[in-house]
Amino acid sequence: MKLLEDALKIVLDSAYEVDNEKVELNDSMNRVLAEDVFSDMDMPPFDKSAMDGYACRMEDLRNELEIIETIPAGKVPVKEVLKNQCSKIMTGSMVPKGADCVIMVEHTKETAENKIIFTEEKTNQNIAFKAEDIKTGDVVLKKGTLIKAQHIAVLASVGCAKPNVYRKIKVGVISTGSELVEPDQKPGLSQIRNSNAYQLLAQIEKIGCIPNYVGIAIDTHEASHKAITTALNTNDVILLSGGVSMGEFDFIPQILKDLNVEIFFQTLAVQPGKPTVFGRIGKKFVFGLPGNPVSSFNIFELLTKPLIYKMMGYNYKPLAIKLPLAKTYERKKARRQSFIPVKITDDGKALPLEYHGSAHIRAMVYADGLISVPIGVTKINEGELIDVRQI
Repeated sequence: MKLLEDALKIVLDSAYEVDNEKVELNDSMNRVLAEDVFSDMDMPPFDKSAMDGYACRMEDLRNELEIIETIPAGKVPVKEVLKNQCSKIMTGSMVPKGADCVIMVEHTKETAENKIIFTEEKTNQNIAFKAEDIKTGDVVLKKGTLIKAQHIAVLASVGCAKPNVYRKIKVGVISTGSELVEPDQKPGLSQIRNSNAYQLLAQIEKIGCIPNYVGIAIDTHEASHKAITTALNTNDVILLSGGVSMGEFDFIPQILKDLNVEIFFQTLAVQPGKPTVFGRIGKKFVFGLPGNPVSSFNIFELLTKPLIYKMMGYNYKPLAIKLPLAKTYERKKARRQSFIPVKITDDGKALPLEYHGSAHIRAMVYADGLISVPIGVTKINEGELIDVRQI
């Protein structure tokens, strides 16, 4: 059995970066930048008011001020502010020449028509100065950035309307097993609905890839061979759910070998997720995932997601927070590294959820994350700090 850290190294070492393409800004969410992005202008592009008020000179704050102009957003000031003068100004407007501060409307009092006085003891400048955020030519986003909403705002502000990103990875999903029927069918005796495929398709889509559902392959060599061949022809990564254990009909590893897929490992020291196969043929990757839904969910998070992200140029680091355990966790066997679903309580603790094993998919519904129980550890005491891996 491969230790998880060894398996992850094998997976990541085999990865390669895919081609890149330019996309519309609105289509760039969850894509990864394939090059640095530079600013084509200063930000702010001019000294601008941080609030509604009056632009004036600090040295005149104790004097009555004459209003000489109103400056709405988008208008270039016409008049220079001189001694004992001010311009009425709106948030985001260009500060006129001569002014070195903006006083807030609520800190002023009108004394006569077009005359005001400052009613406070002091004020901040309340000016966002030209280029204080970004200078022309600055790198605003680096190659390898996973684009989120806040990054799109930056791209828009520097005129990057068509960012250069790595192309989406195509991921094929095959469910194996004659007992499976699709969700819209009522299972007969000894049948179950196919939940794994749709869970995996959702996980694939969540990380910005193209999911491709190949379908259910019944438990025959011919059906499995055909499904895998079809998936290999049209996808970068293939995920097979089931058929990789030690049962009489678990012949996926042999089919992969017959198709000249190089197998790197077939079992993991992970619970759930022991019967996991990983292989490669040319630039195609294959994961044979366990048939139980919690197992396939976990292995996707632990191994498949890091591979896909690396292929898209992103150095994925799972988010983990250290929290105290809400109650003692115990297990009988400790030969494998376990991943247990937990809920984060209102008082900031990690509460292990009721969990009956790798087929207990409902446990994941309430989970905020997973905790790792190392090999050889049978007990983690209440209050002990433990990393909670976000999912």
